[in-house]
Amino acid sequence: MTVRSPVPPNRLLLDEMFAPELAAELRRRGHRVTAVAETPALRAMNDPALFEWAAENSEWLLTENVKDFRPLLMAAQAGNHPYVSLLLTSSRSFPRSRRNPSPLTEALTVWLERPDSRSPSAEEWLLREISAD
Repeated sequence: MTVRSPVPPNRLLLDEMFAPELAAELRRRGHRVTAVAETPALRAMNDPALFEWAAENSEWLLTENVKDFRPLLMAAQAGNHPYVSLLLTSSRSFPRSRRNPSPLTEALTVWLERPDSRSPSAEEWLLREISAD
């Protein structure tokens, strides 16, 4: 019988619009997650500097800021520079709410636990699955 070691969880950096409590809950579930909002050095960075830091330290960056981060990704790819993969979402799909963070927390948990979430994709949209009640 072959014993397989567990695959380490993905690393995920949550952009500044996401609460530190979300990162804490995902860490409690066993994932390697950092929130910009809980890290003073990251909070002080502009988007290009954060993109560069994330490219050096993270596998994915969760953000709603498509208009700023997608051009950074495209420029990095065009220049053959290191880049971070973007996990994109919107406040329309996942309204930010301290009262009910569950939909985003659950969607991220599912995404982080997917076997293919380590794909070499440069960007992906986090989707909210609608269950039939």
